[in-house]
Amino acid sequence: MLPSTALLLAAVSACGPAEGSLEPLASREQAQEMDTNNGLSLNGLSLNGLSLNGLSLNGLSLEGLSSPEFDSWFRTNPELNDLVMKYVVLCAVPAGVRRTYTNTHTGEIYVWTGKLGLAPDWSNGSPVTVTEQRIVSACLAAHANKYGINIPISVQGLSATGVPIPVSTAELLLFSEKEACFFGNLFTQESIYVGNDGRPLNDRESTARACALSTRSNLVSQECPPMVRVEADCSRFCTLDASRRFYVSCTYGGITWPTITTRMLRRDIYTCGDGVCQRTESCGTGESYDNCGRDCGPCP
Repeated sequence: MLPSTALLLAAVSACGPAEGSLEPLASREQAQEMDTNNGLSLNGLSLNGLSLNGLSLNGLSLEGLSSPEFDSWFRTNPELNDLVMKYVVLCAVPAGVRRTYTNTHTGEIYVWTGKLGLAPDWSNGSPVTVTEQRIVSACLAAHANKYGINIPISVQGLSATGVPIPVSTAELLLFSEKEACFFGNLFTQESIYVGNDGRPLNDRESTARACALSTRSNLVSQECPPMVRVEADCSRFCTLDASRRFYVSCTYGGITWPTITTRMLRRDIYTCGDGVCQRTESCGTGESYDNCGRDCGPCP
């Protein structure tokens, strides 16, 4: 059995214009239906849930989750670690495959369901490989956002064994806004990185995916440490797949990392002046998202 390893992850966020002239019109029910068989995910991993210390890396099999090491880690903060495991299993374990854990202190049973299958060996009980560490780290980063709320995103990339995440044409049309690329390693002392994929938002626009998609004025600001926003957009240092739809790797800091690419719905980018005071907007007298008198009124 490998010793437990600290998994350090904190403050991570789940853009270009729509491809062609397509502006998809689809209901949230349609999005939820697609979620059963492709890369569509609801991200909502809170920033507080992204610091894991002492998580055993001996395997995500049922045997691994029944180990004393996992039990000890989970019981340090059951509510928080339940949320964390939801996304760890979603990223690492194949679609529809469940992982179950019983809290030995309370007897409560927790069930988490896989979706993306990015770490097949770890899922089957083997110690996590470096490639699996990196692709699961990128996936976890993609599923977190600054506000810890559920926002649908389209997740694209390759598993640790090179298998693409299935993504339908309908999903690509619906999620028309390119968002970000994610790479790094949260299982070690290496950093976790994010870069804009396509255009940055203008100063009137905002999104709850703020740690992933930056405004033009905040391209180099570090709003979500230890997530490191890179100084250039993804296309400068990342390699596209053969279809040119998503990045398979990014070379940064002298390391070539497996990468997760995300897309989002156009309606989840908000504009100051649309008549709705969004959670990402602030009161004021101006028209920028952080001084949006038109939507949020003057500050008291």
